Amino acid sequence: MLPYMPAIIMFVLFFLRIPVAFAMLIATCFYFAVINTTFPVELVVQRLVASTESFPYLAIPFFACAGVVFNYAGITERLMKLAEMLVGHMRGGMGQVNVLMSAMMGGLSGSANADAAMQTKIVVPEMEKLGYSRGYSTVVTAASSCITPIIPPGIILILYALVADVSIARMFFAGYLPGMIICALLMITVGLISRYRNYAPSRDSRADLKAIGWQMVDSIWALVLPLGILMGLRMGAFTPTEAGAVAVLYAIAVGAFIYRKLKWSDAPKILRESVIATASVMFIIGAASAFGQYLTWEGIPRAIAAALVENIDQPWVLLLVINLILIAVGCFFEGGAAMILLAPIFVPVIKQAGIDPIHFGIVMSINLTIAGFTPPFGTMMFITTSIARVRLEEYIRESWPFLLALLGALLLFTFVPQIVLVVPNLFYG
Repeated sequence: MLPYMPAIIMFVLFFLRIPVAFAMLIATCFYFAVINTTFPVELVVQRLVASTESFPYLAIPFFACAGVVFNYAGITERLMKLAEMLVGHMRGGMGQVNVLMSAMMGGLSGSANADAAMQTKIVVPEMEKLGYSRGYSTVVTAASSCITPIIPPGIILILYALVADVSIARMFFAGYLPGMIICALLMITVGLISRYRNYAPSRDSRADLKAIGWQMVDSIWALVLPLGILMGLRMGAFTPTEAGAVAVLYAIAVGAFIYRKLKWSDAPKILRESVIATASVMFIIGAASAFGQYLTWEGIPRAIAAALVENIDQPWVLLLVINLILIAVGCFFEGGAAMILLAPIFVPVIKQAGIDPIHFGIVMSINLTIAGFTPPFGTMMFITTSIARVRLEEYIRESWPFLLALLGALLLFTFVPQIVLVVPNLFYG
């Protein structure tokens, strides 16, 4: 029982609402101070720092900074106008705009939490003005933010690729089709709820092709970036890490010289928001790596992997069991931390079962992102409800149709791997 005490302590701290990174660090320090005294407690700090000293991890601050710059450069505002022109005439128009905008932001911000925070501030007030309840508006925002990290360049895709030692470029290509399918399913859900509640469109009529064309021209600088990143990766023009730097420079150039909304006075705010976003992710990665050291020394990952391999013969059953484990764990862990901890456990197992690691990476990323939407500890849930000041009970009541849609998408990608693999196979064979 003693070797499992750190894990028990960590979950107790979660229930006490201690931040994820601190809970993992406290549990790890307890292990080295009380259970395994062979190694000094200072090893925790060493592991915390050493785990972040990797060149590929530079992609995280670069893409986080690019997402912040896009907000200040006026690109986010133009994407919202384009989304409103494209789907504002549909039933539940502003809810549809909310979902489509998250899909568009997927190629820009790469973070579900960043997208949830941004759209709660921008879109939720607009939905309230049009008669949508605040609880419903908040849930639509949290659910749609699940799309953002799956459409490249999602940070969680980068984390999986680094931990599982697979191609970041292949992960990026694999995320596009699942991301668009999730977008479509959420838009259908919004339409059905809006029909039942009689939520009106945000536009009186469909925008004409000329108006849409002009708005697309105005937004083209944002729309071409994801394509440019993927083509650059495919042709070997830059690495995924360098792609993040390219995205930052591109965002600055568009905001300063084309849209002319980016000013020198914005630089301190951009740097502060970028540092905060990066620091939170990297701190969680470091804490998860230190906690993972405890798991490795106690042989817990090997025991879990052996139990799965010995008792499950069918790959589809294995995927179903792993999905259930991921959903349960993901409800308590932040997605990045769960990815760092669990990918090393499950990747050898799925490889042994003959499951494609790229397919599994997308399934795992979607699963952990859905967990961020799911009560009782989902990170996007906390972000959106705290910014919009919505009670948790109201969020839970409004969330179940969207949760069903998201879980349906997860099962579809789990059991039909061709959906995930068709695009990377098209480009890479």
